[in-house]
Amino acid sequence: MKILQISASYKPAVIYGGPIMSVAMLCEQLANAGCEIMVYTTTANGSKELSVTPNEAANIDGVAVIYFKRITKDHTHFSPTLLKSVWQNVKNYDLVHIQAWWNLVSVLSCLIAVWRKVPVVISARGTLSPYSFQNKNKGIKKIIHHLLTKPLFKRSHCHVTTEREKEAMLSLVHPKSIFNIANLVKLPLANYTAGNNGGSVFKLIFLSRIEEKKGLDILINALPYLTFPFTLTIAGDGDSNYVDGLKELVKTHGHEQNVNWLGFQNENKFELLNGHDLLVLPSYDENFGNVVIESLSQGTAVLLSEFVGLSAYVVQKKLGWQCEPDSRSLANQLNLISGQQAQLTRIRTTAPAIIESDFDKSKLLNQYTTMYTHIINNG
Repeated sequence: MKILQISASYKPAVIYGGPIMSVAMLCEQLANAGCEIMVYTTTANGSKELSVTPNEAANIDGVAVIYFKRITKDHTHFSPTLLKSVWQNVKNYDLVHIQAWWNLVSVLSCLIAVWRKVPVVISARGTLSPYSFQNKNKGIKKIIHHLLTKPLFKRSHCHVTTEREKEAMLSLVHPKSIFNIANLVKLPLANYTAGNNGGSVFKLIFLSRIEEKKGLDILINALPYLTFPFTLTIAGDGDSNYVDGLKELVKTHGHEQNVNWLGFQNENKFELLNGHDLLVLPSYDENFGNVVIESLSQGTAVLLSEFVGLSAYVVQKKLGWQCEPDSRSLANQLNLISGQQAQLTRIRTTAPAIIESDFDKSKLLNQYTTMYTHIINNG
């Protein structure tokens, strides 16, 4: 099985958060299973470029990756050399897997593959939903959606990661088929779940990229309504102007002493999650939410907005709570949760084994290879 994976960015560009790590994890597991994987990506690393040799295949953790120079920055990532290589080589592959949407690498590579009659599966990775038309460049997106997105998806297959993402996708496009398979999430071999964090101060954590759709403003605006002693750790980076605005909001509410801004965290994030009582992710829109799995793998319960893809799973498995993306709703739930120590202790004890079983990488890998085989055989 020869698969061309196309992603506008790829590790070590971890600045783009969970989707990049999920794509890399998928490619690594496929390569380990004997699939012939080639990744086409760009040198994108936020406003900077990765220090890599362009246009040459590199072995990145067992995966063949070619980084192409881009001539436009985030989030268009226009790369003529990448597109030229797709045109020249796409027929050598059984299938093309497009990662994310709304960038010129994904859209134009998909167009080339469809034109050259190579089977395509698209993982939008949270970039294609009704919410995506409410924020940046919505006018241009609507034009592209009607001229390219709808026709290309009609000729392609689609991969989603949750039932909520599936519903959102089918409200916008009508692919040849759609597959619901969870993200592969890299979890540590060792776990840090021996202790319980119960104490007089309730420890909240927000761990994510800091951008509008993540709803950090909702959490900050909920702080004045909390009726218990708390600390809030914010672990993540984002646009400096936006982050500065949020810091000013914390100051306005008079909670500077309660809030700790750590910036981007990676190597120690599991220990960090384990050291808190509750992960809060009040996103306005979230197709999956890798950090939810990461947190629960360490025994730390979660509070999610109803628009986080994994919220239904969390409620069904009784591993956390759900709220509306609204400060009062969030505050009410936090006030309730802070007094439910028995529930928090149960989750800390049982969640790691549940996550290990439900998100077992060998099971998920089998689902991905079955999807690929079906698409290759049916076109």
